[in-house]
Amino acid sequence: MSGIFFLLLSGCIHGEPAGLSKYVNPFIGASTSTKLAGTYHGLGKTFPGAAYPFGMVQVSPQTVTGGDNGSGYSDEHRTIEGFAFTQMSGVGWYGDLGNFMTMPTSGKLRLIAGKEDGTMAGYRSAYDKASEQASAGYYCTTLTDYGIKVEATASAHCGVLRFTYPAHAHSRIQIDLARRVGGTSTLQYIKVKDEHTVCGWMKCPPEGGGWGNGSGNADYTVYFYAVFSKPLDDYGFWSADIPDTWQRKRQDVTSDAYQQRISQAPVIRDAREIKGKHLGFFTEFATRNDEAVTMKVGISFVDMQGAENNYRQEVSAKDFDSVRQEAEESWNRELSRIRIKGGGRDEKTVFYTALYHTMIDPRIVSDVDGRYAGADGRVHRDTSFTKRTIFSGWDVFRSQFPLQTVINPRMVDDEINSLVSVAEQSGRAYYPRWELLNAYSGCMIGNPAISVLADAYVKGIRGYDAEKAYAYAVNTAETFGNDSCGYTPLNVSKTLEYAYFDWCLSRLAEALGHNDDAGVYGKRAQDYRNTFDREAGWFNLRRADGRFEPWADSLRIREHYGCVESNLYQQGWFVPHDIPGMVELMGGKEKVLADLSAFFEKAPENLRWNQYYNHANEPVHLVSFLFNRLGCPWLTQKWTRHICSNAYKNSVEGLVGNEDVGQMSAWYVLAAIGIHPSCPGSARYEITSPVFDEVRINLDPSYFKGGSFVIKALNNSGKNRYIQKARLNGRPYNKCYIDFEDIASGGVLELFMGDTPNKEWGTD
Repeated sequence: MSGIFFLLLSGCIHGEPAGLSKYVNPFIGASTSTKLAGTYHGLGKTFPGAAYPFGMVQVSPQTVTGGDNGSGYSDEHRTIEGFAFTQMSGVGWYGDLGNFMTMPTSGKLRLIAGKEDGTMAGYRSAYDKASEQASAGYYCTTLTDYGIKVEATASAHCGVLRFTYPAHAHSRIQIDLARRVGGTSTLQYIKVKDEHTVCGWMKCPPEGGGWGNGSGNADYTVYFYAVFSKPLDDYGFWSADIPDTWQRKRQDVTSDAYQQRISQAPVIRDAREIKGKHLGFFTEFATRNDEAVTMKVGISFVDMQGAENNYRQEVSAKDFDSVRQEAEESWNRELSRIRIKGGGRDEKTVFYTALYHTMIDPRIVSDVDGRYAGADGRVHRDTSFTKRTIFSGWDVFRSQFPLQTVINPRMVDDEINSLVSVAEQSGRAYYPRWELLNAYSGCMIGNPAISVLADAYVKGIRGYDAEKAYAYAVNTAETFGNDSCGYTPLNVSKTLEYAYFDWCLSRLAEALGHNDDAGVYGKRAQDYRNTFDREAGWFNLRRADGRFEPWADSLRIREHYGCVESNLYQQGWFVPHDIPGMVELMGGKEKVLADLSAFFEKAPENLRWNQYYNHANEPVHLVSFLFNRLGCPWLTQKWTRHICSNAYKNSVEGLVGNEDVGQMSAWYVLAAIGIHPSCPGSARYEITSPVFDEVRINLDPSYFKGGSFVIKALNNSGKNRYIQKARLNGRPYNKCYIDFEDIASGGVLELFMGDTPNKEWGTD
C-alpha cells in the first residue's frame, strides 16, 4: 500500500511515536475513490492530517476541491493543493469545512491551485508518496515541485505548520481564505495586525455550498489568528471580483470560468486589511537552505478575540516540537482507556487506529474560555460542559455512542448538553438528527438523539437536565414519526426506525416516572408490525390507504426500494427492541435462523457494498448480534470474527465503507474486545469472540466505581474463535450477554476459547 506510516524516508524521519500512539495509522481509510470501492459511496473518506483528541482543529493535506470528497484528501491523488485547518472525518454528501487552506510555494505567484491533470496551471505540487508520514497528532510530506518539507501538528484549538525550504530568493506562504470543501466561503476579512500576525474571518453560509452542497444548511464563520515566525516584510492580498449573479456552490467554484476569474484577480500590496468575496493572502521572504518557517494559528467559531485567546492559551509560547509532543501525549492518554494484549502488529494497528478515529468527533467547538456560538446566532458561555459539534446521529447511535458510554462518559454528557442547547437556542425545541455547527441538516432519517439520550440515562450517565432533555425528546418524536396510521407510507426504513426510537423514548419515560408517556410510546414502538406483509412474509411498502405494494421476492434485494441506503432484506432485521415479536412475524426461530444465515453466507468475503450483509453501511451493523438473541451465540462469534478479519485492514483501503464520524471504527473496537450492544437504549451488551487475548477497559472514576473491566480470552487464536465456557469474577457464567452495570462495577470476564462451537454455552 502507499503511504504506510512506518516507512520513514526522505525528510520526514522523526522516529516512531511512543506509547499506544505508535499503533495509529491515519492513512487507514484515507480514500474517497469510488473506483476502488466499487460503489458511489467510496471508501473510508478519512483524513491523514494532524489532529488532537476531539479537537476543534485538524491540519491536513488537501488533494482535491470539489466532488464528493468530504475529507479533502484521497490517497490515489498525486498532488497537494494546500493544508487546511478544519476537516470532517469519513462523510459523504460533499462534505464541508476544509477552511484556511495554506500552501508554501516559491517562484512565480499563482492565485489558484490549478488541476491535477495539468489542464489548468496553479500552485499545487506533486508530493513524495514514499516518504509521506502520519501519526497521531503529526503529518509530514515533501512538496517535490518546490523542494519544501511540510510538517503539521495540532492542539485542541490551534494548528501549527512548519515549512522547511531550500535556498530561494522568493519563498512564500499563501492562504486561500475562500476555500471550503464542497463549496466556498462567500465573504472574508483579513487584517495585518503587526509584523508577524494576521487575523480575520471567513463566512460560510449555505449559499456557498458546503454540507449537502448547501442543502445541509451549514452556516458558520471561522475566525483565525495566525502568527508567522518570519516577519511580514513583503506581503499582499488578492481579491477576485465575483459577480453577484454568479452561483457559488460546489460545481460553480470548480468550473473553469470561476477559476479563471480568480486567477485574474488583482494583487494588492498597499493595504493592511481587506474584505471581499474571494480573498487570498501571501507573505514572501528569502530563505536559506533547510531554513524552517513556522505558522501558528488559533481557530475559533465565536470571534477573532476567541481565536487569539485560543492561540495564546495553547501555542503562543511553544515551538512546533513541543506542540507535537503534547498532542502525542494526549493521544496516548486517550488511547490508554483500552489496553490490549495479543494480536500481531497489524491487528493492533487496526484496533488503535479505529479507537483513534472514534475520538475525532463530536469535537470541541467552544473556546478555551467556555464561549461558543449558539444556535440562536448569539455568543454563549458555559463552563459546566464542553460544547461539541458534528453529531452524525443515524450512524453513531449504533456503536460510537455505546462505546463512549463505556470509555468516555463525560463526552456523552457533553454531547447531550450540546444537543439540548441546540434544541433550546434554535427555538425548534426538538433535536437535530445530523448536527453540524448548530445546523439542522435534515440528513438521514429517524430520531437518533433519543437513542443516545435513553442509552446514557439507563446507564447512569446523567450530567444534564434530564427533564428538559426528555421534553425535547418528546417534541422530537411528535415532530418526526410514523403517521397516524401507524407507519410511514411507502417507507420501511422510516417505519422501523421510528418504532425503535419510540421504544427508546418509552424506556426514558418509564425511568423518569412518566408512566402515561411510557405506555403511549411503548405502544408506538410496535408500529413496525404495520409494515410487515404476511402474504409476502417480509416487510413491504404500504400505501397510505392501507394496501401493500405488489410483491416479488426480487424486491427484497432492490436497493432504495422503500429504504434509505439499504434494501428490504437489510433493513428488515432492524427491530432491535422486540426480537421475539419480529421472529413471530417472520415465521418462527428456525425459519429466521436459516434466512439470517443465508444473509451472511451470500455476502462477498470482502464485505464491500453488496445486497446482503453490507458492512460498508450502517443499517446492518447490529445484525450479527441477532444470533445471540436467537439462542445461537456461536454464530455471532463466527460472523463478528469474520467481519473483523475481512472488513478492516491496515491499509488505505482498510475500511469497506465511509468512516461516518466514528461509527465504522467503533463497531470494530467493540466487536474486537468482545462486547457490543444489540439494542442501544438497553443496558445489555452482547458477548462475542474477542480478537485479542486480553482487554483492559479503564473506567472513569468520576462515573463508575469499578476501576477497570478486563476481558480475557484463553487459548485464543484465529482458529479458536468459539467460546467454550466463561467465568465472571471467578464464577461460571453461561449468558451470552452482560449488563452494563457489571462492566461499570469492574471485574474480570474470562472466555475459554476453542475451534468448534459449544452449542450449550450462552443459551441461558
